[in-house]
Amino acid sequence: MDFQLSEEQLEIQKWAHEFAEKEIRPVAAEYDESEEFPWPVLKKAAEAGLYGIDIYLQAQQDPTGLTLPIIAEEIFWGCAGIGLSLMGTGLPLSALAGVGTQEQLFEWAPKMFGTPEDPKLGAFAVTEPQAGSDVRSLRTRAKREGGEWVLNGQKTYITNGQYADVYIVVATVDPELGHRGQASFIIHKDDGGIKPGKKEKKLGIRASDTSEVLLEDCRIPIDRVLGGMDKLEAKLEKARKGESSGRQSAALRTFEMTRPAVAIQAVGIARAALEFATEYSKERQAFGVPISQHQSIQNHLADMAVEVEASRLLTYKAAWLAGSGQPFNKAEGSMSKLKAGETAVKVTEMAVQILGGAGYIKDFPVEKWYRDSKIYTIFEGTSEIQRMVIARALLS
Repeated sequence: MDFQLSEEQLEIQKWAHEFAEKEIRPVAAEYDESEEFPWPVLKKAAEAGLYGIDIYLQAQQDPTGLTLPIIAEEIFWGCAGIGLSLMGTGLPLSALAGVGTQEQLFEWAPKMFGTPEDPKLGAFAVTEPQAGSDVRSLRTRAKREGGEWVLNGQKTYITNGQYADVYIVVATVDPELGHRGQASFIIHKDDGGIKPGKKEKKLGIRASDTSEVLLEDCRIPIDRVLGGMDKLEAKLEKARKGESSGRQSAALRTFEMTRPAVAIQAVGIARAALEFATEYSKERQAFGVPISQHQSIQNHLADMAVEVEASRLLTYKAAWLAGSGQPFNKAEGSMSKLKAGETAVKVTEMAVQILGGAGYIKDFPVEKWYRDSKIYTIFEGTSEIQRMVIARALLS
């Protein structure tokens, strides 16, 4: 096993860190407070080459699978809310690349990102009021009417929901077939019948937009079903005959592929908290000496460092498996998401504890990191769901 990053990867890491340090960290508290979308930072990222289709194409050429995790850790070290604003389009892109035709990918991927002069966003719309991790319970319907699909439904907690130009929407085509009767559809904001609903006010990641997406007789061309009509009809026919596909729903497969990318975001938050708490402990005096000399503080810092390192290694392994085309036979993607998400919560809480009262006020960033971290045990599969996936892999 080789744990040494290549020269190119080290350069990418430095590039992303410098951007996070100069462009993200200085405005993180401002956007957390205002809850506004960080369009100026997004535009700077696009101009720098850190936001756009090219960075994903570059990552695809890396057989180690580590390009995007390396970038994401640094960006989320800067700010999780701004980080999600910069990398949230990667989720619908993964769905498009994983299920869509080549023609769909070439047409719609660039529209998700726009240009450095005029950057755009994409959104992946799955979750509904009564269907979070249980994608089998989706109520959004897609009905075929002649040469069009007509979609109706309500999506909730959608990243970039207010501002996306391109939506990948998961809907039920045949309710009797459960998740095998579902399909994903490409919808542009100008299609008509799709609009953002309520913008959520959140505990953390407040610079990232999280909103409802409402579909009311949204009409789109028949060829906007992801993967094409022939593929959909073959899938539905197979399901009606009772033939097992042996596969998860497309939505769950997308989440599975992106779990290491989400895990490394949590690592970035945890690392930020560890670094800050370490430096603070060297400067803060208690009983006549820096608190870093107290055994209890040293124990906290040691535990935090071990958790961050272990989470990163689990995530790198999962990313390497995905990048080299190997399956997650032991649910390695879920392992990385579970460990890193819970590490972020634990480490940021310890950072607050080390700072004491100072950790609880907004003069210091650790309270923000603590708030930001909690979502990583909830979204894209709760910790409970990850444990179910891991247990099934062990018992299968």
